[in-house]
Parts: sequence; C-alpha cells; structure tokens
Amino acid sequence: MTHSTRRTFISLALAGITGVALTGCASGDSAPKATLALSTLSNPFFADLRDGAQKAARTAGIDLAVVNAQDNPESQLDQLRTAAVNGSRAVIVNPVDSDAAKPAATAVMDQGIPLIAVDRGITDRTPGSFIASDNVAGGRQAATLLAGLLGGAGRIAVLEGQPGASATRDRGAGFLEELRKHSGLQVVASQTANFDREEALDVMANMVQAAPDIDAVYAHNDEMALGAAVALGSRAGKDVKIIGFDGGGDALEAVKAGTLSGTIAQSPAELGRQAVLQALRAIDGKPLQESVPVAVTTVTSKNVDEFMNKAKES
Repeated sequence: MTHSTRRTFISLALAGITGVALTGCASGDSAPKATLALSTLSNPFFADLRDGAQKAARTAGIDLAVVNAQDNPESQLDQLRTAAVNGSRAVIVNPVDSDAAKPAATAVMDQGIPLIAVDRGITDRTPGSFIASDNVAGGRQAATLLAGLLGGAGRIAVLEGQPGASATRDRGAGFLEELRKHSGLQVVASQTANFDREEALDVMANMVQAAPDIDAVYAHNDEMALGAAVALGSRAGKDVKIIGFDGGGDALEAVKAGTLSGTIAQSPAELGRQAVLQALRAIDGKPLQESVPVAVTTVTSKNVDEFMNKAKES
C-alpha cells in the first residue's frame, strides 16, 4: 500500500467511524428519553406492566429505559437519582415502598421532571399523575366473593403484601371494610408474605398449623395465593377457598383448574400503557391527568375463559 493510498484508506475509515458515531447520536437524540423504575421484575405482574409500557413507548417514539430495583428501596433511590440527571424528560415509578419512596420522588421532582406513579402511590408526595387500579374497590370485591362462596360464614386467613406499599394498605382496607358487613365472616390470622410466592408457601404452612380449620384465604396478590395453594395441597379450592389479586396468567390457569376460587384481575399491560401515555403528555408539554383509574374485574370459573379471551385480544 503506497503512502497516499494508506492516507486515503485512513481518511475513509475515520469518516466511516465518525459517520457511525454521528448516526448513533442522531438516532438517540431524535427520541425523547423517559425512565420506568420498577419495584421488581420477578413478579410476572410487573413484567406484564413493563411489556405494556415498552409497547406503548415504541408506538409513541419514546426511548424508554427500564430499571429494576429488585424490591430494594435504596436501589430504587439510586436509580431515580440517576434518572433525575440522565436526560429523562419524564419518569415513571412503581415504588418498592410507598413510604420509603419519598426521597426518591423528591430527587426527580426537585429537577422539575414530571413524575408519574403507577400501581402504587407515594406517601406525602403527589406525582403529576397516578395510574392505578382501584385497590380499595378490589378488596371489597374479594370480600363479597368470599361471602358468597362461604355462605356468609367462615374463618379466613389473610396473606398481606409488602408492608408500606399502598396496594397492601388499600387491598386490606377495602377487604376489611366489606367484611364488616358479614358478621359470620372472621379473620383468624393475618400475616405478610411480601407479595412473594415462596414466602407465602412457608407462611401459609405455619398458619395452617396454628389454625387448621380455616375456610378461606385472601391473598393481596396472585403470587401469594398460588403459594398458599401449594401449602394447602388437596384442600386448595375445595375445603379452603382461595382468592388472589392481579389476574396473572398462572392465577387464571389455577382458577380454570379450580385450585384458586377466584382473583381480582387487574390489567398490568394497560397500567404500563397508560403510564407511558402520561409520560408522552409530559414530554409534549401537555397537562397530566392527576388520576387515571384502570378497572378491576372479579374473575371466577364462571368467567375466566371470557376474561382470558379479552386479554388476548387486547
């Protein structure tokens, strides 16, 4: 290769590298950036929420960064501090803990970045928009369903969600509020299993030893309901009615099989979609909707096939 040929080759190579770099920057700059900070992805519910958000972001032309706190409030605080300075023009947060999320929310809001909360609220902080199912109403629906299944009388064990999470408080409050209307129904045991299937299996096994004559279980989410079903074995769905909350795929299959007696079904993908639509409004400089409610549905063996078909169509 001659000197002039080598110089031409190097110039072309540099031009190519520069072109690639510029193209990458241009591509990145053309899409407004937003961040979705999730409490966890080990729960299928939040994986579905992420998928709904990502699909909506692709349609809207938003570069959506998804971060997973793995149920650690400190990790989420670090992630939101990063989101506050990394060019995100809107931040969507699903708090690990509604109480502990306050400093994380403050880190974003102090930078003037629109904050959108999804599924769980933030204690003492009002985000620009809150997208959630009506968890209080869902708790009431669970109590109404159990009252019907038990004929208005029975002993109930409750598996609570993560302490401090707004969903835990609301699902519990709605359930107990409705339960007071049925004097024959009694909560004989109530303990947290942190929305976790394996933990619920252990907690339920201990509960059954302490109160072997329970007639029903109300779990604040499907993962715990499924764990309880394993612990109860052949009694699940027969001698002991089990009600979950979320409407995830595994739970719906368990309702079809009769292992779960029902679930209060949310639409996690729709929650994610609505959160991104609010992020898009923020990016476009439009006012946010303060509250975006997403309906919940009581699903039993009577309507599970219909619900699953509608979910597939959406």
